[in-house]
Amino acid sequence: MLSSLLPDAAVAVEAFEDNPNAVLFPEEAALLARAVDKRRREFTTARICAHQALTGLGLPPAPILPGDRGAPRWPDGVVGSITHCAGYRAAAVAFAGRLRTIGIDAEPNEPNPQGVTAQITVPAEEGWLATLTRTRPTVHWDRLLFSAKESVYKAWFPLAQRWLGFEDAALTIDPGTAVPTGTAVPTGSAADSGTALSRPVTVAPARGTFTAKLLVTGPTLDGGELTGFDGHWLVDRGLLLTAITVPHLDGEPVPPVPDAR
Repeated sequence: MLSSLLPDAAVAVEAFEDNPNAVLFPEEAALLARAVDKRRREFTTARICAHQALTGLGLPPAPILPGDRGAPRWPDGVVGSITHCAGYRAAAVAFAGRLRTIGIDAEPNEPNPQGVTAQITVPAEEGWLATLTRTRPTVHWDRLLFSAKESVYKAWFPLAQRWLGFEDAALTIDPGTAVPTGTAVPTGSAADSGTALSRPVTVAPARGTFTAKLLVTGPTLDGGELTGFDGHWLVDRGLLLTAITVPHLDGEPVPPVPDAR
């Protein structure tokens, strides 16, 4: 599912099951010393996805520890993003010489908890959100807006190294297209077999794009200010997925690709 939202330069690994026998690096396991079972399972499976994604780049697995504001610290020369929610865990990585940044997020295709939508919505989003909620009720657009803004922040932070609030970006979500009923969907887990995660399967998958206009001053990239992001979204298997990548411009000097040996 996630790979369909990302360019070929990115490697994505996702899981629909938790493997109770999964083993983390000692540094990662230490972070779970006081964690409840739910947190332990989602963290472990998401990190296993991250390890396998690094392997997909031809690099050895490495511990992925939290850095500033909890953002994952990837090996030198690698950019990436991690997400998890009920029924899903995933990670996506790429060489920094291929992509500048990645932001991914997954949420259940369910309404936002009470009060959340008002806290994350700016006036420019109210019109299209009301229209799509009325005309396309099978997609919970309020939760998709939340997910897209999470992806915006995850793509933003490695570039700007500072906070970005929900009110600091105005999003426009294209209503997209429904995928014909009967389209094959993946089953099982890319992170190994284990305990299945409970999540209903949607009968009408849909996908589309979104744009984010930054309402604050962005970092300087390629001699100009970063003013926004373009992203993709997917609704399938009872889940909402959003993803953002930022490529390098043609002719722009880029970091070398790490030696995978």
